[in-house]
Amino acid sequence: MSARTHTRPRPATSGGVDIRLPWWAVVLPALAFVCLLVLILNPSDAQAATGHPALTHLFERVRQLLVR
Repeated sequence: MSARTHTRPRPATSGGVDIRLPWWAVVLPALAFVCLLVLILNPSDAQAATGHPALTHLFERVRQLLVR
């Protein structure tokens, strides 16, 4: 005699909490990252850029490679 299988009315969940992020929780960190990246890659706009010339040269090379 075979036993009947019971189907679930809803899909099985892992028992965890369903997490939904609002749109700004993804956009704001991405926007902040892009702004900081632009500031780093354009060192000629910095007023107090008196760092080591080798570091400035490295950032300029990275910027040139990314612009291509």
